[in-house]
Amino acid sequence: MTNKLKDMITIKVRGYHLDLYGHVNNTRYLEFLEEARWNIKEKYFNFPQFHEDGISLVVVNTNINYRNPSKLSDVLEIHTYISKIGTKSCIFKHEIFNQSNKLPIADANVTFAIIDRNTEKAIKIPKLLHDVFNKLTITKS
Repeated sequence: MTNKLKDMITIKVRGYHLDLYGHVNNTRYLEFLEEARWNIKEKYFNFPQFHEDGISLVVVNTNINYRNPSKLSDVLEIHTYISKIGTKSCIFKHEIFNQSNKLPIADANVTFAIIDRNTEKAIKIPKLLHDVFNKLTITKS
């Protein structure tokens, strides 16, 4: 695996994340993944400029695998990188681990299309955006 840049955040499991069974509710993981992507947007992108230029990143597909449950007070590490860049889209790969025992909790592929906000149509990834995606891309060898 060639590692260029992998981003990581931590989230502590709180009571409001739990379901009736005392596990993190499956829908909360989608929120955790979104938090990880917002962290990337703030760190690596000039997101206000893309917005001003009329460019949006829109989720078009999410595929998530739940591996092990997480419970109250667990600290989760969410590792995020880009696994594929297409012409008009890219795939963010997320891997969630329990920080204390390193058990895999979940992994997901989230596909984004690059949209012209005026026409609401997918567009070719602009070079500036493509350059940032490339820095965050990890390819498996």
